[in-house]
Amino acid sequence: MTGTESAADRIDTSRPHPARVYDWYLGGKDNYPVDEQLGQHIMSLDPGAPRAARSNRCFMQRATRHLVRTAGIGQFLDIGTGIPTEPNLHQIAQRTAPDARVVYVDNDPIVLAHAEALLRGTPEGMTEYIQADIREPGKILAEAGRVLDLDRPVALSLIALMHFVADESGAYELVETLVDALAPGSCLALSAMTADFEPENVRRGIETYARGGVTLVGRSHAEVGRFFTGLDLVEPGIVSVKDWRPDLAEDETPIGDEPVSLYGGVGFKR
Repeated sequence: MTGTESAADRIDTSRPHPARVYDWYLGGKDNYPVDEQLGQHIMSLDPGAPRAARSNRCFMQRATRHLVRTAGIGQFLDIGTGIPTEPNLHQIAQRTAPDARVVYVDNDPIVLAHAEALLRGTPEGMTEYIQADIREPGKILAEAGRVLDLDRPVALSLIALMHFVADESGAYELVETLVDALAPGSCLALSAMTADFEPENVRRGIETYARGGVTLVGRSHAEVGRFFTGLDLVEPGIVSVKDWRPDLAEDETPIGDEPVSLYGGVGFKR
């Protein structure tokens, strides 16, 4: 920021933003009419969109619990954080490991405006927020390295983010750059939209987002698998987010048996 400009001054309310549409799906209040309009339109085409958002949020919580409790991961780099929705990743991690360190990254000024909620961690741990885009891996790694020890294992969390980055924009290369910079024993937790389960609904959603100026990509199981190239996948592998380790669920609202068009997985770096 420069001068007296605040985060609020830089929020573009003329176009929908994925983080704010996601917030609207989750019942949040940090969104604008343009975001609600897009969300309502997508729901008219796919009534299950809010359910998918909730399922994705639950996947993040379950993956974080697994990484802290089973793998002993104590450092997290969460890119594409979104607007704070409790419990946040650091709250999940620090319940088990109070000294866990978490760096959040997002490019939406409204997330910056609410970053204080992301920084309320335990006295033993640390949370930090970086204003950056996934397309700036060098900046992210440099700033995250001031909080995280990149010579020790780090969990890279890319939850419902990479479907906003097209192949031609370097989606796979960006993830590879970030994973390559992390120490052995680090891991990738990723969820991404797919058209494998509901091709027509997803196609309409992609077209609707495009009319709002937002790129959205639905990837097949094999295409999502490319993000995990060279990593050892945790069982059950890459599955619909609702089916990833339901044994780790805590206080989740049942979502039924209908498809959720997001794949999720966790993989470890050797």
